[in-house]
Amino acid sequence: MTDPTPHATTAPHGPGAVPGLPGLPADARVALLADARAQHAEIVALRHALHRVPEIGLHLPQTQRLVLDALDGLDLEVTTGDGLTSVVAVLRGDLPGPAVLLRGDMDALPVTEDSGEPFTSEHPGVMHACGHDLHTAGLVGAARLLAARRDRLAGSVVLMFQPGEEGDHGARHMIDEGVLDAAGERVVAAYGLHVLSALVPGGVVTTRPGTMLAAADTVAVTVHGRGGHGSMPHLAADPVPVAAEIVLALQSMVTRQFDVFDPVVVTVGHITAGTTDNVIGSSALLEATVRTFSEAAHGVVPDRITRVCEGVAAAHGLTVTVDYRRGYPVTVNRAEEVDRASRLVTGMLGEHAWVDAAQPLPGAEDFSYVLQQVPGVYLGVGATPRGADPRTAAYNHSAQARFDDDALVTGPAVLAALALDRLAQG
Repeated sequence: MTDPTPHATTAPHGPGAVPGLPGLPADARVALLADARAQHAEIVALRHALHRVPEIGLHLPQTQRLVLDALDGLDLEVTTGDGLTSVVAVLRGDLPGPAVLLRGDMDALPVTEDSGEPFTSEHPGVMHACGHDLHTAGLVGAARLLAARRDRLAGSVVLMFQPGEEGDHGARHMIDEGVLDAAGERVVAAYGLHVLSALVPGGVVTTRPGTMLAAADTVAVTVHGRGGHGSMPHLAADPVPVAAEIVLALQSMVTRQFDVFDPVVVTVGHITAGTTDNVIGSSALLEATVRTFSEAAHGVVPDRITRVCEGVAAAHGLTVTVDYRRGYPVTVNRAEEVDRASRLVTGMLGEHAWVDAAQPLPGAEDFSYVLQQVPGVYLGVGATPRGADPRTAAYNHSAQARFDDDALVTGPAVLAALALDRLAQG
């Protein structure tokens, strides 16, 4: 998850277990969970190996090799990416049916690890601070669970091992290279998850219908002035006060031009101007992140930000250059797939294991590109370390972030259950 923010809260309870889950009877759920527990030690060992060699971006050769080795022997149709070190593996069931997709992202972050884990990063300045090592190992675990049930698999499963989630649009690249049609036909559903090192207790699964994660854009605004001596600002055209007014005007824009129930977040995180205290520089630069939670707001916010910046500058006789850059779109869950997930989770793990997310997370995720084209659901899986308080534990992206390996029972079992259940639907 790109730039997650520990702000979401959750409702205290989700829907109860429903007997007779379609496509996955009770005995199958029990066996699936038992097998996930039986393979746990091997999947944890893979996760630790991945954690030691984190890689950034679209090219992850060591990670790719570990994944290929872990999939060896499962009788999969495996291909690797052309423009990125992705892995796509197609598992063919013995029974006819459609195809579904399961996704795990593989890349790390430019963070110097300070977690204290015995399997800490061996690559200086790089860390699996967002838990993608658990996603990758967990998808291997799901593949093994499904391969052992090939005779009951009514269709195909596309396993999407993706680089470049942390800002590099890896999912979009893989879509361009054909991942959604890797089984020979367009997948009918797609499922992904993200581990959370805080917010929810370990073992708890959470999501919501509709928007689950925000769209994340960036904007850079350059205010063009005229430099001069700090003691005589009237002889210059100072860009700094204009930049300051733009920061405040953007906050007023958010509160006065957008519905409070369809929020927009504009945070100016970087301002640069001048070289010393008594010099008026010729320009000022401010950079901001912009979060939106609907396609409607996402569509209009660039023009409104530009209008505010140009208007404030014009009022002072200055000009601006606004560079608005689109990031990831809104991550939207299909309601019926959320219902499927809640029924499966509560039926397999108990009612305590499901929590309805009361509001979206303002982080962003490039699985949104997949969900724009295919119905599906994106889940959060609690991986708060044992004994830690979810309200205060170090969150994803922190150098101190730690993740409970028990999520490598929950994650693989839930992903496999989703695939089995959806394929049984036909």
